[in-house]
Amino acid sequence: MHGLRGVADAGAFLARLTRIDPGAVVRLRSAGDRTGLWARLPWGVLVTREVAGPGPGDVTVSATELLAVLTRGGDDLPARHDDRWRWRLPPSGARAVESIAATELTRLATAAAGTLREVAAGGLAGRAVGQRAVRDALLDHVALVVTEADGQRVEVPQRLVQAVFRMGFLGPSGVDAAQARVYTARSWVGISAPYGVAWLPMVDKLTVVPIGNHPKG
Repeated sequence: MHGLRGVADAGAFLARLTRIDPGAVVRLRSAGDRTGLWARLPWGVLVTREVAGPGPGDVTVSATELLAVLTRGGDDLPARHDDRWRWRLPPSGARAVESIAATELTRLATAAAGTLREVAAGGLAGRAVGQRAVRDALLDHVALVVTEADGQRVEVPQRLVQAVFRMGFLGPSGVDAAQARVYTARSWVGISAPYGVAWLPMVDKLTVVPIGNHPKG
């Protein structure tokens, strides 16, 4: 059985996810009487929401199939697809850097979407530009910069802003009091919003170890 009691919360997460990517998988990770739902969006951001219920342990299933089970009020666990989960999760020990108003993140997200529509329709400086190229450039754009206690700058790309916006993590529009927080965890940066968290690995650290006995060194 899936072991989820927070069916409405899980359903909201899965409904948004499957609209963005109908073929997505969702990883369920139990921790006591709570279960974290994890998924990866097509633009490389990990999103998660914690819901009530002990869950099934640590399993990966089809997001569409799990949503169908929850919608009909079932308690069975869809077929496992653990081999389809290929991404590492952010480490523990995240540190809060700065609070950001949800309305500001919404403004940044909608402005980027408007720019994409304008360029797709009229080109850039009179030249036709592929929509995918524009989209990727917008997603990589640094939407905002915050500063850690030690003075180090933390760049938050549009990829993260779009994740919390399109997953509905910011909550209803027009709620001025809603706040989100920028977090860091080693080489990861994340946005924790009222209804979920988005994470992005900013740097992949590679370690080169010489192999003395290898014919190519």
